[in-house]
Amino acid sequence: MILLIIVGFSRVGFTQKVGLVLSGGGASAVSHIGVLKALEENNIPVDYITGTSMGALVGGLYAAGYSPEEIEKVFLSQQFKDWAEGNLDDKYVYYLREKNDNPSMITFKLELDKLLETSIPTNLTSPTALDYGLMKYFAPSTAAAENNFDKLFIPFRCVASDIVAKKPYVFKEGKLATAVRASMSYPFYLTPVSHQDKLLFDGGLYNNFPADVMIDDFNPDYIIGSNVSSNFEIPDEDNIVSQIKRMAADNTEYSIPENVPSILIEPEASDFSLFDFDENKKLIEIGYNATLKQINQIKKGVQRRIIQEDLNTKRVSYKNNLPALVFDGVSVEGMKSSQNAYVMKSIRIKKDSVTANEIEPEYIKVSSDDKIKRLFPEAELNKATQKFTLKLKAKKGKDLFVSFGGVFSSRPINEAYIGLQYNILGKTAVSLLAESYFGKLHNSVTGGFRLDFPFTIPFYWKNTFTIDGWDYFKSTSTFFEDTKPSFLVINDQYFKSELAFPVAYKGKIVIDGTVGEIENNYYQTKQFLSTDTTDKTMFRNYSIGAAFERSSLDLKQYPTKGSFFSVGGRYIKGDEKTRPGSTSIIKNDFDTILDWVQFKIKYDNYLNVSEKISFGVFGEGVYSNQPFFKNYTASLLSAPAFEPLPESKTLFQESFRAHSYIAVGIKNIYKPFNNFQFRLEGYVYKPHQEIKQNIQNEAFYGRVWKETQFIFSASTVYITPLGPIAFNANYYDKFDEHWSFMFHFGYVIFNKKSLE
Repeated sequence: MILLIIVGFSRVGFTQKVGLVLSGGGASAVSHIGVLKALEENNIPVDYITGTSMGALVGGLYAAGYSPEEIEKVFLSQQFKDWAEGNLDDKYVYYLREKNDNPSMITFKLELDKLLETSIPTNLTSPTALDYGLMKYFAPSTAAAENNFDKLFIPFRCVASDIVAKKPYVFKEGKLATAVRASMSYPFYLTPVSHQDKLLFDGGLYNNFPADVMIDDFNPDYIIGSNVSSNFEIPDEDNIVSQIKRMAADNTEYSIPENVPSILIEPEASDFSLFDFDENKKLIEIGYNATLKQINQIKKGVQRRIIQEDLNTKRVSYKNNLPALVFDGVSVEGMKSSQNAYVMKSIRIKKDSVTANEIEPEYIKVSSDDKIKRLFPEAELNKATQKFTLKLKAKKGKDLFVSFGGVFSSRPINEAYIGLQYNILGKTAVSLLAESYFGKLHNSVTGGFRLDFPFTIPFYWKNTFTIDGWDYFKSTSTFFEDTKPSFLVINDQYFKSELAFPVAYKGKIVIDGTVGEIENNYYQTKQFLSTDTTDKTMFRNYSIGAAFERSSLDLKQYPTKGSFFSVGGRYIKGDEKTRPGSTSIIKNDFDTILDWVQFKIKYDNYLNVSEKISFGVFGEGVYSNQPFFKNYTASLLSAPAFEPLPESKTLFQESFRAHSYIAVGIKNIYKPFNNFQFRLEGYVYKPHQEIKQNIQNEAFYGRVWKETQFIFSASTVYITPLGPIAFNANYYDKFDEHWSFMFHFGYVIFNKKSLE
């Protein structure tokens, strides 16, 4: 009798099946990794897994054959942080497709026929990096299981929410990456997933702790639950998101039925915010310790053990039988055939087959195209070749982009910006462009179009007409002083056509031509009356230029990492017509043909010394054989300017203009916390020959390499979602007022002048 009892218990021990239920809970659910670590270390078997939301991601990785240590490595990596924040690997964001920097602060993407209904953003975070990452991690195990979740390393279920039927949707088969991604689609954070004519959101809306799914589908002998969540609190009357979530979600039963042998682990992770993934290591430790506190109770309920070495051997054997994630084809669907063809031609594969890592740069490149809203990747195994096809489900971006921006400043350089872009996507992408700047210092209107060709060697052709005005007379004084500056007004109108070709992912070669007229109105003295007439110099010109640019800067103003490099040359020829005003010493009209060449090189690089400290180096050089215009002021207005600071772009500084010069600078940046900067910058500027004036107000050169001048700047900057808030204290050597102080909110960015 005793022997029969022993044998009976032994059979229970050897046949006992254990299910693991993992709740959702955002970042707090990272603690489930610690639960898995503690269970494995204590030889507790896991035969089935069900999970919701972040619990589905952790459970899905474990079910796909990844060890707790491997899962932990994923969650502690920069890659996972990029997933959570929606960041693409900047190395592969295509510089050729990026637009020129402008002061836009917010952009609305609209459909003309459904302006409001379809134009409100549905997500705060781009899912592009996450979608591809999930496909990479889950495609091999999905293919080996033939889309049957019962055939994974550990049988698995995950829960999403069908908001049309208003009920949970349980994934038992299909693409594991799609299932997990659907289960994680938290409203307003990630876009929902379209699957079999259903629109699926985060499983936590209707079932955030799928113990019932575990019982219904697997009926294990013992259930271990790990829960870090609770039902929604009463919504805040001032928080529309909390109100909508509460209306959409049902309460979840965070318990296991009493008639089922079980234990519930509840890691103390409630202090962590929903999307705060900066404390993953601590969360894993919390889950680990919470499990160890109950490990003796778990061992009493689970008699069966699995030796760690045996589990590792089984896991290695499973992984060795998975197909390698190698692609020998790409397909695109979801849009019109011509639009799908645009995406296909944009993906450049130089070999017959490529790995997931090799094709990822092309996926990121195309995903960063503003005419493509989304590329959802799936990997489909060809059983004959044992290689995968990358199936991209594409969705076209909105037709109309409307951008607003500008700058508000303590100096009278305030400016508003409006930009319009209308996209027409076919085999070639067409963008109709318009933008306008309104301000005291700068006014500009631009219209044109751009064609993007996805050929073997892709390129774009852009044509624009610009009317540009600068009024340095109105913008020199500040709120605190009332000085009388020189009268300088520049009107520049020109047509520009440019072709650009890529150099790798972050570089491009630009070839352009311009035709236009520059009109300068000025007095050659500060002593003038309102009845005086200005001197006027008109320069009708054309130019041809070529340049190489490479940029990986993280911000369009006040960058802290990445680099920028450009080198280029331009040939300029035109007809100068100078008409003297009432204050001019020279009284005769002047008309002549001028031509010259100029070359410019610029380098701006940021090195991250530590997480909080960056060090920048800067260099700029210009060479030109530009001749003098008729008088000193006209010559100076046409000369290249050294403008390294945001404020210096708003000033007309005679001592920092020359036909040829070199300049170097260093930058020290301290970032005490996210989005906050203290910047110290210093620059040395040395003109080859300073442009001087004689008593006839004519220009002549000073001594070679005689002059040296300095610029220093100290700035406090906070980067907001709309733009920078900055306070600058700047020192300019040999300027009338050495010190200047400027506060600004927004971007001090202007469009390029015609001959730059």
